[in-house]
Amino acid sequence: MSLDLRTMMLMISVLTLLLSGLLGMASFQAGNIRGVRLWAMASMCHSLASYIIFAQLPALTNGWIMVWGAVLVMTGSGLQFAGIRAFKEEYIDWRIPLSVVGLAFVLSVWFTFLHYDAAARSIANTLVFALINLICARALLINIEPPLRTAYWFTGASFALLGVASLIRLATIFHAPPDAFVGLYPQVPFIPIRFLFGSLLLMCVPFGFVLMLNYRLILEMQKIALRDGLTGALNRRSLEQEAIRLQARCQRYGDTLAIMMIDVDHFKAINDQCGHQVGDKVLRRLAEVAQNSIRRDDYFARYGGEEFCILLPSTTEEKARVLADRLRQAYASLTMEFGGAVLHSTISIGVADSKRVGLEFNELVSAADKALYHAKQEGRNRVVTHSAIMSSVPELVMPLPE
Repeated sequence: MSLDLRTMMLMISVLTLLLSGLLGMASFQAGNIRGVRLWAMASMCHSLASYIIFAQLPALTNGWIMVWGAVLVMTGSGLQFAGIRAFKEEYIDWRIPLSVVGLAFVLSVWFTFLHYDAAARSIANTLVFALINLICARALLINIEPPLRTAYWFTGASFALLGVASLIRLATIFHAPPDAFVGLYPQVPFIPIRFLFGSLLLMCVPFGFVLMLNYRLILEMQKIALRDGLTGALNRRSLEQEAIRLQARCQRYGDTLAIMMIDVDHFKAINDQCGHQVGDKVLRRLAEVAQNSIRRDDYFARYGGEEFCILLPSTTEEKARVLADRLRQAYASLTMEFGGAVLHSTISIGVADSKRVGLEFNELVSAADKALYHAKQEGRNRVVTHSAIMSSVPELVMPLPE
């Protein structure tokens, strides 16, 4: 089968343009995911560069077309780099994309009009293109949690192969005979398979961006499904899933699992007197305090209404009681202001562990709930352990003095 260079480049240009449109439409549905519009603009630049340069081959006689084509290619690559940084929620150092574009413009103008040297121009622009692609590859070939890692590595590998292919092209131009540079464009031999491979790599990059966006949206949906919308804590379903996993781990290693059940004192009165919006803010504030108080391996969840739950792996009841009292004191010392009014709120906490109750999640919750009930009965703003109520000697942590 005979492959015509102009036809192939026109097809690549159209396909890249379609991918640009796909990314552009996806950017409107991406929510707070950054970088997608930058990728869409990058694909647009590459598509336009392919069209204005290669659609006129082999009779390319206008030097400015060559200059602006190179600038568009580098602009697209710079935008790809900026989009990667934005997607990773990192600071975008615009000096790198601007340096790449500026360097491409200066080199192209210099070796096309001021000091004509087609070989030097091709070598310089190819080297810059290889470097920006390798920089993009370095930004993506990192250790990250699956499934996003698959998309990162696919896109990063595409960038890396583009960089390597550019370096191979650079070596080919460097070793080409002098008569290969007649006119504005190097007359190196056209090898259809090599050209097709390079074109496929160019299209793999935007495909990789689509894959990265797809996996990120999946993770966002999973996060929404597993989190409480008001407080950002785990919801009851995800807590139960984590409990099953922790139960299996504790059974395997003979470890202890502790639990806290937390309830906001007089929460109904807060809702009735101050309104449900203030009640929601109280729950969010408690969630913030709890998230800052728990350890890295603990699991904090909203169990229902104003009731929260914390699972504490590798923790005994006594250690959990100390952590619970620390949380109780931190929340009790908090001053909240809503609409000019000052509000002080307290919590009661029930604590239990698997050493006395067993690893069954429902049994742990039931035991901690009983302890929480006794904390409420004894005056609130305190911590009660399940072992204390079972021994009929209430081991209470008294409230802070006024």
